[in-house]
Amino acid sequence: MASFIQKFSLKTKNIGKRATKKYLEDALYKNLFKEGGEENHVRKNLNQFLKSHKSAYKWEVGKSLKVLRQRKLYAPALKLSETMEKRGMNKTISDQAIHLDLVAKSKGIEAAETYFSDLPEASKNLLTYSALLNCYCKELMTEKAEALMEKMKELNLGLSSMPYNSLMTLYSKTGHPEKIPAIIQEMKAYDVMPDSYTYNVWMRALSSMNDISGVERVIDEMKRDGRVADDWTTYSNLASIYADAGLTDKAVKALKELEKKNACRNVTAYQFLITLYGRVGNLLEVYRVWRSLRLAFPGTANINYLNMIQVLVNLNDLPGAEKCFKEWESGCPTYDIRVANVLIGAYTKQGSLEKAEELKERARRSGAKPNAKTWEIFGDYYLQNGDIKSAVDCVDKAISTGRGDGGKWVPSSAIVRKFMSHFEQNKDVDGAEHFMEILKKAKDELGVDIFESLIRTYVASGKTSPIMRRRIKMENIELSEEGKRLLDSISVE
Repeated sequence: MASFIQKFSLKTKNIGKRATKKYLEDALYKNLFKEGGEENHVRKNLNQFLKSHKSAYKWEVGKSLKVLRQRKLYAPALKLSETMEKRGMNKTISDQAIHLDLVAKSKGIEAAETYFSDLPEASKNLLTYSALLNCYCKELMTEKAEALMEKMKELNLGLSSMPYNSLMTLYSKTGHPEKIPAIIQEMKAYDVMPDSYTYNVWMRALSSMNDISGVERVIDEMKRDGRVADDWTTYSNLASIYADAGLTDKAVKALKELEKKNACRNVTAYQFLITLYGRVGNLLEVYRVWRSLRLAFPGTANINYLNMIQVLVNLNDLPGAEKCFKEWESGCPTYDIRVANVLIGAYTKQGSLEKAEELKERARRSGAKPNAKTWEIFGDYYLQNGDIKSAVDCVDKAISTGRGDGGKWVPSSAIVRKFMSHFEQNKDVDGAEHFMEILKKAKDELGVDIFESLIRTYVASGKTSPIMRRRIKMENIELSEEGKRLLDSISVE
């Protein structure tokens, strides 16, 4: 009883502290996302908190970092982590591992390596080594990842499934799924207990080698082993594999198992169910699961509506998508341009430019400015319909807007080729030069393909350039033999 009273008193004391001017009125993570999940809102709220010099409990900072990482808002997360450390908040080794990951995602691998090197020797344990290994794997740096893994073995750090999972994911992404069974065998030899992620990446590797029976053997082994419970992620993975293989009946059976495993009503599980039922073309099940999600989570988040509307659009149920969008629009606390973009994209694909423009303006009036994706959607429409001037303008706006995480938005190579091909075919030197000036805002190096296309455009138009050779040299471009020949024909000193 005394223990209970002490805990109750402590809790009361904390609540009392919260009411003072020293602390925020709400928990920090709630404060950061009070205007929604878009990066500009989160950055603004974070800056307001940091400038206020108000305090936050360590658990709040940890929860905030977790949510920010889940939302891929790495730069704000790093800023919060760095600032709170400067204010005297002690970091555990686990905190340092998370910070290392944030440094890698925000500032690059070299900065992460420097952070790791500067850690006290006592902090260089399995957690921080695994975090650095995961960074190498994320960046597909195979040699560094393999070398670090060998060092971890030499140091006898007591390896867990985590570093092995990172390495297997690396092999999957670099097109070497055949290396994964050997990793599994090594784990068994060292008696490293797998987790559900281990089984999932193993199943994916076998699937990529078209070994569906092998995937099913992994499921059977997992059940026989008994140390790792097959959770909903196991069956979402299995259903996706079956869907990819065109085995619809087996995919649906796996989805039914997924539903059974989702007794705790995980919102992400509902999202996977909706997406996967959509992939197998089962619109009725999509709506049934959506109703279950809405009952389980009455205050349904923007991301859930985004997922549902996208699935309905993919299933060509545009009336259903519009109805769902209106439901979201009527009750959303903050207008999220990402949700509107799904319908804007659907309208442009069916040629309804007027509807797309109207929705963009409605979103703007509601406080949601077009983001880079919005301009990309309109740019694709104009490009497909031959309105190059408007398409170029959209690319310019997308680059100027930038990505939500603060990074540069860069058009895909395929889109750039389409533009340059148009200018070449239409002998439009001015258009090509203007487009390249826009690209330079996003790309430090334009590359040989773009410059060779520009040279061909000059040749086609009959124009010459007294500075082209110097430009090529300054850009450090190595032209092909054909490119050199064409350069000679347009270079008039």
